Amino acid sequence: MQGKRLDRVNQLIKEEISLLLQRELKDRRLGFVTVTEVETSPDLRQAKVFVSVLGNEEQWRASLAALESARGFIHNWLRHHLDLRVTPTLDFRADHSMEHAATIQSLLKQLKHD
Repeated sequence: MQGKRLDRVNQLIKEEISLLLQRELKDRRLGFVTVTEVETSPDLRQAKVFVSVLGNEEQWRASLAALESARGFIHNWLRHHLDLRVTPTLDFRADHSMEHAATIQSLLKQLKHD
C-alpha cells in the first residue's frame, strides 16, 4: 500500500516542479529543463529530482547550478501548493538517459542504412 502512495507523491512532485519551471522560474541559466523522474524516500523527507537538459555540457552545468540556487524557492513553493505533512528536501541530479537513447537511436538508424 505504501508503494502506491509513494508513486502518487512522486508524480505530484514531478508535475508541480515541471509547472514551476515552465511558469515561475525566470533564471537565464535555466535552459530547456525537463523533470524526468522523482524518487522520494519512504519517510517523505528527501526527494531525488532527476532532470534532463537539452544542450551541451556547459548548459547542463548552468541549468543544474540554477536549480541548486532555486532549491529553497522550489521547496517553499511545494510546501504551499502540496497537501503533505512533510515537504521533502530536494536533491537535483542529472539524467543523461534521453541523451543516451538518442545516441542509440542514431546508431540503429545508421546500421539500417548500411
